[in-house]
Formats: sequence, structure tokens, C-alpha cells
Amino acid sequence: MSTTASLNTHCLPPPPVPEQEEEQEQPQIYMCVLWYVGQLGITYYDTGDCSVYFMPDMPDNDDLKLLQKVIDEVLPRCIVTSAKQDHNIAKFLTNIGAATGDVDKPEIVLFPNMDFGLEVSKQRILSRQFPFIPSHMTATEKILYLSSIIPFESPLMVRALGGLLKFLDRRRIGVELEDSTIGVPILAFKKFVLMDIVNMDQDTYCVLQIFKSEVHPSVYKLASGLKEGLSLYGILNRCRCKWGEKLMRLWLMRPTRNLTQLNKRLDVIQFFLLAQNHETVLTLQDCLKNIKNVPQILRRMTLSHTKVSDWQALYKTVYSAVCLRDTCRSLPSSIELFQTISQVFTDDLHYIASLISKVVDFEGSISENRFTVRPNVDSTIDEKKRKLMGLSDFLTEVARKELETLDNRIPSCCVIYIPLIGFLLSIPRLPTMLDKSDFEIEGLDFMFLSEDKLHYRSARTKELDSILGDLHCEIRDQETLIMHQMQTKILEKSAVLNSVIEYTAHLDVLLALAVMARENSYSRPCFTHRHGIHIKDGRHPLMELCAKTYVPNPVNSGEANGRIKILTGPNSSGKSVYLKMVGLITFMALIGSYVPAAEAEIGAVDGIYTRIHSRESVSLGLSTFMIDLNQVAKAVNNATERSLVLIDEFGKGTNTVDGLSLLAAVLRHWLNQGTRCPQVFVSTNFHSLVQLKLLPDTPLVQYLTMETHQDGDELIFFYQLKEGVSTVSHAANIAALAGMPPKVIARGMEVSELIRNGKPIRCIDHPSKGNQVERCKSLVEKFLCLDLDDSHVDLEKFMSQEVLPSAASILYPCNPRNMDYML
Repeated sequence: MSTTASLNTHCLPPPPVPEQEEEQEQPQIYMCVLWYVGQLGITYYDTGDCSVYFMPDMPDNDDLKLLQKVIDEVLPRCIVTSAKQDHNIAKFLTNIGAATGDVDKPEIVLFPNMDFGLEVSKQRILSRQFPFIPSHMTATEKILYLSSIIPFESPLMVRALGGLLKFLDRRRIGVELEDSTIGVPILAFKKFVLMDIVNMDQDTYCVLQIFKSEVHPSVYKLASGLKEGLSLYGILNRCRCKWGEKLMRLWLMRPTRNLTQLNKRLDVIQFFLLAQNHETVLTLQDCLKNIKNVPQILRRMTLSHTKVSDWQALYKTVYSAVCLRDTCRSLPSSIELFQTISQVFTDDLHYIASLISKVVDFEGSISENRFTVRPNVDSTIDEKKRKLMGLSDFLTEVARKELETLDNRIPSCCVIYIPLIGFLLSIPRLPTMLDKSDFEIEGLDFMFLSEDKLHYRSARTKELDSILGDLHCEIRDQETLIMHQMQTKILEKSAVLNSVIEYTAHLDVLLALAVMARENSYSRPCFTHRHGIHIKDGRHPLMELCAKTYVPNPVNSGEANGRIKILTGPNSSGKSVYLKMVGLITFMALIGSYVPAAEAEIGAVDGIYTRIHSRESVSLGLSTFMIDLNQVAKAVNNATERSLVLIDEFGKGTNTVDGLSLLAAVLRHWLNQGTRCPQVFVSTNFHSLVQLKLLPDTPLVQYLTMETHQDGDELIFFYQLKEGVSTVSHAANIAALAGMPPKVIARGMEVSELIRNGKPIRCIDHPSKGNQVERCKSLVEKFLCLDLDDSHVDLEKFMSQEVLPSAASILYPCNPRNMDYML
């Protein structure tokens, strides 16, 4: 078999007919964690791409916030750690671990501390056979190779990696049913980086609708149960391959403060937005559609479970990767992503493509549903296939000679070949052949009866077995051997395939963001090291897709323009939408996306904290005020001068005095920090916050409102931000817009006026106390006049006709018919 290939891109044959995508199993994460003297070591295994991810030793305080961030991000199915651990991490893992029947929390597995020894772990790593390491390497070369990938200078991480390998071998993840000699496939080691990440909790992702899961409407997908609803991820995800979708979700989970990285992403988007590059965008997206699940294919190769569809998918992936590389080589090398793809997509792709195209017979493989090789790859296979192809005519001649020696009553016969059994003489069953004893024919050995055909061995068929042998099995065995050789060679080149997956995912995400930016007229944000957010004509990316018209609004927050914005105005005037718009535009800039604004300048942001009600929060069964306190407490404890804090109607779930007092206390806490105050946007209906002057008169505070106009009884919303304070809630107008009955609105206005003037509120829908007393006396008189000694008295009739109607008129004076309920 030829093992060398030099191939031109334009000489590659087109990919075979697209195969049907198969259902993918949900990947699982198995993590190993060690924490010692303020240092954290983490590794985890992802069954989705069969890769081990490691994070070099990093400092983490006793509260283990970094560990919590990693767990929230990767969502491990199982966490492995040492049974001899510090009290802090032991308590931490106990709190997050799964209880009985709780499938949403990770399983906690404890191994003896000796399994995490440093030297034991190193030996476990170095002695393991990895398919991506060339087999010709010596032991020393292998150590040098692994040292270039794994930072052995991080002792906690190395110990965690050793414990993870021990766990994988013991649990046999993914190979439970395989032979014991087959180990868990590990196709790559990858670095997991959690640096320069903007701090955001799950509440913020929920209330800003960055992700939103909904029940899938299709009855065929009830097992998964969920689909992405109207969310930022849902509208940005224009990716063409699964790896792009996965990376986009990862970027949204990891907004970054790394300005260099952000500007590199924006440079690529800006290039794709140029009109002259539109055709290039279409070409790249067409190639990206053919990038398949390479890690899964490589995993099957390590287990020798490769399917025909895997070879098709791998060939199409490599073919498309070569096209992507050649396209990127024609693009400006000043853009780092294009230059990287041009370099890391090496000629190993040509080698793999040539190897597959010269060896694999796709048509034959599809027809036989197994791996078959092309002609002229192996002379032995070619010779046996020629014999097999000429076998039909030869067997016909043998059958003719056999028929001459058979009984004249037998009208016909044929010689057939059955793999693993050999050559057999097949004759039709005669009507006289009733019992098994009737099947006996002199000179023939009866084998079996099938479909009214009798099968025998004869001297000639035995001779054929000895001469031709088991051709089918021999051909299959030889082709399987060739397939194993190909798998070994491709696994040795797996580094370039991992690079293809990594960088095509980057390209796919940036192309998707560029398409979204072009369709919705987004603009490039610019970043500054100064604190503040400045946006011109900002738009809510989700709301503008749902509303017929959308009014853009500016954002000017900084040292000169006030760090705390107090936003007042009636309900439904757009306050909450404005707050979410500020958060979403800032967030989009921090993932390297263009933003829905005419201009945007984003200062250094290290965290986004929100207190905005969502349906998910309300459905938790907790009080609104408890949710308020929990979310605002996170902002108070964690926000810095580089943080963005969005608070919508804090204190809504408690009495006015307590809510107003706590809101004023929170804002004063930040004001006392002076220039270290975070960027805070607050919407509130507590007008007393301004009227009672609960906040100091300082340039750090700016009062804003949403513009409205009262035209008679009609309230008109302009949804336009302006400076000032709204002193009227327009509650009656809002109630009318919501469909409240006019009588209820009128009574509400009357009660509000009485409260405002300090006058008592009298109940208008109940009779006076005097009338109720008279009715009670009348009912008592009826009981006193009742002679219980009289045998003619019908107590049941007395209760139903005299007592209950009177009692109903007393207990339910507004609705006497409620006595039916009593009856």
C-alpha cells in the first residue's frame, strides 16, 4: 500500500455524496480538582472531543470563587478529588455534590491521596500510550514531546492529571463494553484558560436573555426537550458547523477584558463586512458546512470502530480544510487568523486527503457497507478479487458437471459460496423428499435445508474449498489490515486535524457575527482604558427585532457624566428595556462582536451585575424581595470601579419604607467610594428617593427619565431618554392601557387621593355596622322563638329557610347569592 502522497488542491476529486448526519451523544465532563495552600489545580476529560483539558496552577482564595467559575462554565458530570483535602474544599464539594436522586449536580468521587502523588502521576502520564504521539519515538523523545504540551512545572495540575487518568482507567469512560486491553481514548491535551474573564453570574445571563431555553415543539425531540428561544445567542448563531456553535456559546460564557484579543476578532469582522469581500464570505461558509465531527472519528479510529460514513466525513473535512487554507492564503496576512490558518493547515492535510482518496473505494464501501480499497493498492487483494469476479462462470461450469452425476429426477443444481462455510452444492427439494432420511444422496454430505433448497458438500466443492479457500474472509481481513494501517498514519497526523477544528470554529463564529452585523447595521465598538460607557443611538438587539419601531437612545456614563444614573418614569415607558440595552451592548462588545449602535466606546469592564426581574426568577417560589437582596448583595460585595451594575425597581417586593431605605443605603455605599464607584444604572418608581433628597448632591449622580406626554386622558410614550425626574407615575393611564375596568381605575384614583391628603378611607361596597348589628339581632330572635320541645318543628327546614339566608346576608353582604356555597 502506498503511504506517500503529494497532492494538489485542484487535483482533489470532489467529496462524495453527503451522508446523513447521525445523532450525537451529549458530551460529558469528568473533572479532577486539587486545592492546597491557596493554589488550585484542575484537569478534565471531555467525551465530546476525547480531549484532556488542563489549567496551570492558579491562586484561589478560601472562598474558591475561581473553582466555582470553572464548574459553572464546564458543568462536570463528575468531580474527582483526594480523600485527604483541606476543610474548605471538602465543604465546598459537599455543598455542590449530588444528593440521592439529584441528577443536576456533579457526582463527587474520592480517591486515596496516594493516587495523586507527584511522581506517581508523572509516571502515569509518561507511561501511557497516546495515539497522537508518533509510534517511532523513543522514550526520551516522548518525554520531550509531552513536556512541550503539558506544563510539568505546575505540580498540582500534574497531580490532578494523574488522578484523572487513574479515574478514567478505573471507570472506563466510553469503553465499558470493550476489551480490557483497550483504554479510554485521549486524542489531545489542551490548555484551559480562565483569565481576563468578565465576571457574570447566571442571573445576568438569564435576565439579559443571552441564553434562553424553551421546550422543543417537535414531538420527535422530546428526549432533549429544549431548544434555544429568543436570545442573543439565538440571533447571533449563524454558524455553519457544530464546532462554531460550540465556540460561540463558549465566547458568550467567557466575555473577556483582553483588548488585544477583542480587537483581533473585530478586525476579522471588519474585513468580512467590506463589500468586495462578500464572495469570499460565501466561499468560506460553503467550506465550513463540510467540517464534520473529527474528534468523534478519531475516537472511533482508536477503538477500530470506523464506519464508512466516517471515512466520507473525514475526507470532506480535509478537502474543505485545504480549500479554507488556500482561500486564507489569498487574504491579507496582516489579519492574524488568516495567517494562522495558512500556516497551521499544513501539507499533512494533503497527505491525509491523498491517502484516503487513493485507498478508499467509496462506491464499493457504500454498496457493501464496509471498508473496501481501490484497485492497485494491494496486489494480493486485486488477485483475490479477480478470482472472485471470475468465480461465477467457473461455478456454473462446476454445477453443470455435478448435474451430470446426479439422479435424473433432479432438474437443476448450482454451486454457491457462503463466507465462513465455503462452497456448497444447492439442489431443489423434490416432492418425494419428506423426511431427513430422504435427503441422503450417495456421494454427497448433507449440510442443511434452507428456503426449500438442499445444500450438500461434494468432492468437487471440497476441492474448491482447498484450492480457492475463504476468499471473502481473506479479502476482508486484508482490507481490515490496510484500514488499521491507515488509521495509525492518520492518528499520527491528528495534530493538524485538531488545529482544523480549533481554527475553523474561530472562523465560523466571526463569519456569523459579520453576517449579523451586516444585516442589522451594527457598528464596531472601540475600547478605552478609561472607566465609562459611551453609546450613540444604542438599540436593544432583541427588542428591535420584535417591535415595529424602535427609538434609539444614548448612554453616557463616566467620571464627567456621573457614575450613577437614576432613571424614573411611568411603567411601560421603556426603563427596563433601556437598562437591558446598556447591558447587552456592553456584553456584545466584550465578546468581540459589532454592536447595535451608531457608535460605542466601552471602558474597562470587569463585571456585569444585574437586578432585573425575570420569569425564571419569579418561578423559583422565593419572594421578590429575597431575589432583590440576593442579586444586589452580589453587586455590593463584588463590583469594582470597572463594573457595570443594572438595578431595576429594587425593593419592589417589600413595603415602601424598607425598600426605599435599602435602595438609598446601597447607592450611598457606592457614592462613598468616590471615583471607585462602579457604573450604576438604576430604574425606580420610588419618587421619594428624589423628593426626600435621600442621596447627596454630587456630580456622581445624574437623574434621567423617559419622555412622555399627557394629551387629555391619553398618555403618549416617546421612549426617549432625557435629563430630569418624573414625579408622576401615571398609574391610572397605565392601568387603562392594560385593560383595567374604568370603575376600578376611578376607585383607585379616589383612594390614592385620600392617602395623599391623609384622610380616612371608607369602604363603599359594604353596609354600615349598624345594619349588620340589626341583622344579627334578628337572627338571634329567631333562635330564641324556636321551641325545641315542639315535635312539629322541622329543624332542617328552619336552618335552610331561616338561619342560612340570614347568615349569608351578614357574612356576604355584597353577594347574597354566596349562600348557595354555604348550602
